[in-house]
Amino acid sequence: MWLWWAHTFFQQCGIGVGKLALAGLLAEALPARSATAGSSAPSSPLAARPGHLPGRAKAVIQLFMAGAPSQLDMFDFKPKLAAIEGRPIPPEVIGGQRYAFIRPDAAVLGPQFRFARHGGCDPEISEALPHLARVVDDIAIVRSGRTDRSNHAPAQIFMNCGFSQPGRPSMGSWVTYGLGSESNDLPAFIVMSTGGGVSGGSANWSSGFLPSIYSGTRFRKAGSPILNVESPDGADRRLETDTLEALTAINRRQLAIDGDPEIVTRIASYEMAHRLQTSAPDLMNLADESAEPLVLYGCKPKEASFARACLIARRLVERGVRFITIYHEGWDGHTDVAGNVRGNCGATERGSAALILDLKRRRLLDSTLVVWGGEFGRTPMVEASAVLKRSKGRDHHPNAFTMWLAGGGIKGGIGYGETDELGFHVARDEVHVHDLQATIMHCLGLDHERLTYRYQGRDVRLTDVHGHIVSGLLA
Repeated sequence: MWLWWAHTFFQQCGIGVGKLALAGLLAEALPARSATAGSSAPSSPLAARPGHLPGRAKAVIQLFMAGAPSQLDMFDFKPKLAAIEGRPIPPEVIGGQRYAFIRPDAAVLGPQFRFARHGGCDPEISEALPHLARVVDDIAIVRSGRTDRSNHAPAQIFMNCGFSQPGRPSMGSWVTYGLGSESNDLPAFIVMSTGGGVSGGSANWSSGFLPSIYSGTRFRKAGSPILNVESPDGADRRLETDTLEALTAINRRQLAIDGDPEIVTRIASYEMAHRLQTSAPDLMNLADESAEPLVLYGCKPKEASFARACLIARRLVERGVRFITIYHEGWDGHTDVAGNVRGNCGATERGSAALILDLKRRRLLDSTLVVWGGEFGRTPMVEASAVLKRSKGRDHHPNAFTMWLAGGGIKGGIGYGETDELGFHVARDEVHVHDLQATIMHCLGLDHERLTYRYQGRDVRLTDVHGHIVSGLLA
């Protein structure tokens, strides 16, 4: 009998109870607010809201060089390597470090390119980076990065999610969870890719245990950015609107009954898809761009490329999108590292530099944080194997790597941190992955220690129990 009464109560009063449950779930899904941020909850989980503190950056463009670029041939010049090329690194330097494809006593491989200083920036950069040399005074080169992982998939997930196994929210998801979005017509977190595939897969832009409304939306390289957004044959705008209204009514009724936050995601996804029918083609159509930006980026309007993705990223920032990641795969230089660097720089370096120049002249660089880098570094020792047909390559190296940042509260024209004379260990001002994440959050006005989500009985955050803001990088 009591089951019948309970069923009747929730059926008759379910709307009110459901609204209370939804209010509680949405309140839980929003970050803790500072005393000055106000207490009224936004009407949508993606509504724009203030952070914990004033932040210079309003958006992030992450240029992820998947496969791990060779810092020793691009940013971290080590004359000592050239002096002892062909000889093994001393055993005391190696310590207990093990590698997948080379012996610890492998010979040293010297820098494969010439280095020079440009502008007022102290660090020397490689001749493989002629376009970046034009904007070197706008970027901060971090030469003291360190990570905990040395295989591609876990290292990529660690860089993006602060944890090396799938299932945790990505940085873009944490940011949109914390700040929402300033765009009503485009997803808050957009992912693009210009290579053959990312080792860590969609775990790199997943919302993990956060509500799935905070997941990254992957745009295709060419054609319609998202499949099945176009209207099917025979369906006019009126029919689509009526269908959407009917679906929304059904979903809202179910939401009122059980308060499942994923229904909120479903409603928002249908509504966003409806708006994307107009906004997405407009975004991807570069016909309204003058010839000058296309020349600057070195791209063609309809041809998929990293440079075109960079130009679209600028357009996304102009339209209020909060977090954009562009993956370019192919940096895994196990053989012919010089050819690997030359080829990948040829594909990405002009677009990266053009993005900085374009944002700056449009007065968007101060409010847009650009982050460039891969998942780890490369060894100072050579990788060579007749069996694997490899020569003059470099293996994975978690102990030291280089990234650069620009805009959004970052001090330009500096080099931060140093490695030892062989580029093997960080010698000064180490920047661990969690430190980098904490600093990115700070630039956006988010306190990485306060931006948490209750999961499995504890308050979880992007940086776990680690991470320090790198104040030396801040403007």
